[in-house]
Amino acid sequence: MTNPHDPYGQQQPSGQFQQPYGLQPYQPQQQYYVQQAYVRPPDQGMAVASLVCSLIGLIMCFPAILGIIFGHIALGKAKRGEAGGQGMAQAGMVIGYVITALWLIPIILWFVFVVFAVGAAGVS
Repeated sequence: MTNPHDPYGQQQPSGQFQQPYGLQPYQPQQQYYVQQAYVRPPDQGMAVASLVCSLIGLIMCFPAILGIIFGHIALGKAKRGEAGGQGMAQAGMVIGYVITALWLIPIILWFVFVVFAVGAAGVS
């Protein structure tokens, strides 16, 4: 005798439960997790230039001022996410400010000395 729920005439071994049409036995769904790689922006040339110019400022004053300018530009780009090198830009700015101050102190003292010397010479 044929089973009315089995139109193809396949016999199930005894003791097994036959699933109704349209239902599949429960199978856990596999979940795939995709790990996104963090792509760090490349280090910025302006940040490197800031640090290098600030360090060259130890020898002469003018490059330290360039280091401050490059540092501000590089820091702005790093904060906007356009480039990396935020730490280098900050270091270049700080070193540039310190070295510029160290160069300006003797220049200001020399200027004050010359003004007083000329003033004292003119009074006599």
